[in-house]
Amino acid sequence: MKSVTIRATGFCPGARIILAACVLLGTASFLFAQKSPATNAVTLPEVVVKGEAESLTVPSPATARERARQTPGGVSVIEAKEFERGRVSNLKDMLDYAPGVFIQPRWGAEDSRLSIRGSGIQRTFHGKGLKLMQDGIPVNLAEGSFDFQSIEPLATSYTEVFRGANALRYGGTTLGGAINMVSRTGHDAGPFQARAEYGSFGHARAQASSGGVLGEYDYYASLSHYSADGYRDHSQVAAHRAYVNLGWRFRDDAETRLYFTQAISDSELPGALTLSQFLSNPKQAVSVDKNQRRDVVLSRLASRTVIGNDASRWELSAWWSHKNLDHPLSHTYIDQRSDDLGAELRWRSEGEILGHRNAFTLGFSPTYGSNDATEFANNGGAKGAQSRDVVQSAWNLDLYAEDQFYLTPQLALVAGAQASRAVRKLEDRQPGTQSNEQRFFEFIPKLGLRYDYTDKVQFYGNVSRSFEPPTFGELYQGGTARYLDAQTGTTVELGTRGESGRFTWDFSWYHSRLRNELLTVDPTLGTTSTINAGETTHQGVELSGSVRLVDGVFAADANPRNGDQVALRLNYLWSHFRFGDDPNYADKPLPGLPEHYLRAELLYEHVYGFYAGPNIEAVPQAYSADFADTLHARSYTLLGFKTGYRGKRWSGFVELRNLTNEKYVATTTLTRTGTAASAVFYPGDSRAVYGGLEARW
Repeated sequence: MKSVTIRATGFCPGARIILAACVLLGTASFLFAQKSPATNAVTLPEVVVKGEAESLTVPSPATARERARQTPGGVSVIEAKEFERGRVSNLKDMLDYAPGVFIQPRWGAEDSRLSIRGSGIQRTFHGKGLKLMQDGIPVNLAEGSFDFQSIEPLATSYTEVFRGANALRYGGTTLGGAINMVSRTGHDAGPFQARAEYGSFGHARAQASSGGVLGEYDYYASLSHYSADGYRDHSQVAAHRAYVNLGWRFRDDAETRLYFTQAISDSELPGALTLSQFLSNPKQAVSVDKNQRRDVVLSRLASRTVIGNDASRWELSAWWSHKNLDHPLSHTYIDQRSDDLGAELRWRSEGEILGHRNAFTLGFSPTYGSNDATEFANNGGAKGAQSRDVVQSAWNLDLYAEDQFYLTPQLALVAGAQASRAVRKLEDRQPGTQSNEQRFFEFIPKLGLRYDYTDKVQFYGNVSRSFEPPTFGELYQGGTARYLDAQTGTTVELGTRGESGRFTWDFSWYHSRLRNELLTVDPTLGTTSTINAGETTHQGVELSGSVRLVDGVFAADANPRNGDQVALRLNYLWSHFRFGDDPNYADKPLPGLPEHYLRAELLYEHVYGFYAGPNIEAVPQAYSADFADTLHARSYTLLGFKTGYRGKRWSGFVELRNLTNEKYVATTTLTRTGTAASAVFYPGDSRAVYGGLEARW
């Protein structure tokens, strides 16, 4: 799509019609919900039901799972108890078994390649291509990218993963969708909790938290430290995070919550290796004399207010974040200061229309970000002569609506749309240099069906559009202002999820046809410049599931869940991504992600809290690291073992990773045409052991 200037009246007629129809349906839902049914009143005796209180601003995991079931597409909920049984130092530890998620750190640290359905395929750090959120509030900068360093996994109660257009309920427009990390509150946290981990390569982790309810107020606070020497030379990392949220239930149907996050992260960068360097010594670092590193300080303030009930509720969010980035690289020293702020107003209504159940969501979100970016020569890790001085700004206006109409009690039709306007502006303050401004607009519809075969088994399908404007880093490259089109696409998705007897499953097949995918492919621009590719296709399968293989091994019970069991769980991705009619790379695979990826665990679990078992991570087929498909990362299989105990007061674990000491490539950066001199490989960690203890009161 060509970049165009859009006036305030720039909504196309089709967009206005669909959005108006969604608004009318929502209004009708609200009005019908207010009417009492015309039946004879029957007075029943008063029944008082007491249960655990739940925050209005932060839904419980059970509520989140029920909402996920209402989506006609790939959505999953991962509770903290699923990943707290082992090492928790980065997002890979947290999301390893999340359906549809591919994540690999560059060298065991926090920066990672995070991708859903091939989103952000060219990034191994400073992610893009999906909406990363904390408590429904974006972590992304206004220009679209995000940093991993602000997330504290141990302060998270659960994580929601919305693949692709299933993120519409949060205003997500990208191919990848959205990931929402939901925090603990005073309602689900105890007065004291502390955890300590220690392990190979100088891994040290400490975290303490406190939470509670004081009348109409509740609070949660977490402090954490993480440091590691790293498997590779020059790969030390240190991170400190403070996280606080305060809730105030000022009415039975109204609550406000304030959030504060402070994160300080210092990371040395060992750099990518050539194939010969990787084979001879994967621990080595490159350009150590330049002291490459990425040091980030993040501050974030946010608020969220919910007023209403299930029939009609308003949600208002607002946020501000500030980031300092000091980033010496081999060729330059990047120094950036950015501020981002935004707000979102969402209305949700549930009721009936003509006797049919109906749920409607309407939202509006403006965001703005400004980035003061300077660059210098890198003199041994210190600033030299200045080479760049620019101010970059981003505006976004997103209006979205979604309606879920139940044709029958089991069959729901879901229709939605989003209108998105984005502006990217660059002002170069150095004489004789270029500035640019680009405006983008897209209308993004979605249509889906969900069928509840039983109360535990669902089938679904949908068709949708996606939209992703370029980020600052893509619009200004090599000292030159660039003009790029936004990436757009159409996706078809079919799937099923549920449980039956011993089995649980979550399966989705998708096919995405993209235009102007943002990739580093132009032979005339080198390996670090982004252009719009021609037509590309992303097709794949997302499969996650578990099966109880044996019940009552040592502790039999009439109810298998009250004894012990041996269970197998897995996460499998098939990612078939291809160039289309590109004159240089037609029908070649898109590099950077393996076509097949498997994560599996066989675990013995006792009802009293003991667990033990092996696990596996496998990339069974070599995959491309360049667009010409001449340089490849080889296949690998990693074996691990985990054992531990989780009780109400005390928990502990021991985890072994890469037991066979496999030499493997965890992830790659990308290049145009690979040669023996191409430094694109990031080695994974060798054999390692980790242990931890946790106490709760």
